[in-house]
Amino acid sequence: MGQAEGRQSIFITGAASGMGLETTRLFHSRGWFVGGFDQNAEGLKKLEAEIGADNCLVQQLDVTDKPAFEKAVAAFGAATGGKMDILYNNAGIGAGGFFDEMPFEDNLKVVQVNLVGVMIGIYCGIGLLKATPGSLCFTTSSSAATYGMPGIATYSATKHAVKGLTEALSIEFRRHGVRAADVLPGLINTPILPDGAAANAPKEGMFRAIPPVEVAKVVWEAYSSDKLHWYVPPELAELDKAAGNAPELVREQIATTGPIARMIEEQAAAARK
Repeated sequence: MGQAEGRQSIFITGAASGMGLETTRLFHSRGWFVGGFDQNAEGLKKLEAEIGADNCLVQQLDVTDKPAFEKAVAAFGAATGGKMDILYNNAGIGAGGFFDEMPFEDNLKVVQVNLVGVMIGIYCGIGLLKATPGSLCFTTSSSAATYGMPGIATYSATKHAVKGLTEALSIEFRRHGVRAADVLPGLINTPILPDGAAANAPKEGMFRAIPPVEVAKVVWEAYSSDKLHWYVPPELAELDKAAGNAPELVREQIATTGPIARMIEEQAAAARK
């Protein structure tokens, strides 16, 4: 039966902070066994102390290292008796700036973590998911997957890719009895945000700052649902719909309003001097 002792189980990457940490806490509070994986060793140590070593398996993990991911999944399977009710590919990084001004290596790292790391996780976890009735393959996409966002172009591209991958796998994995879904969070107050971003965010609207526990609640709801895309906040679904129906209009709105528009104008003004 293993360390989990028959409890339902969730495997979470990026578990030491932000959305991953809050998801770990929520599922633990509801009696689940948690696998917490992250590169942040100190954060994992605090997580283990908080919820108890009997209730979790925590390990350092670089999600871009496929052999290491395979070992992590094997250790998790040994603890759960070969089961995995939810695989939550949550780990991600961001890098901001104009695409042509950013070092290629910085953009490539975003792709490796945010897309390749998700693919690796699914490849490694699918065996346990297939062995678990009602299992869910869940991934963190982003509001940046509603429309390609300037200033974070490569990040946005990876999140579009994750969204598309989820849609395809939600059909493919039916033959295994495994569901696939994702969450598209807006401005979530986590360490990935630039300094001051949450404090300077609007107080209302779809891009208000939202605590990461709201994403954790969505992961919980998704396990009992067949819904494909989860938006946090829900109003982001309207942006996704608008971007699909009138991409040129959304392009002009983004280009002419907000901080990105100001950045572009400031750079253009500097070039004219």
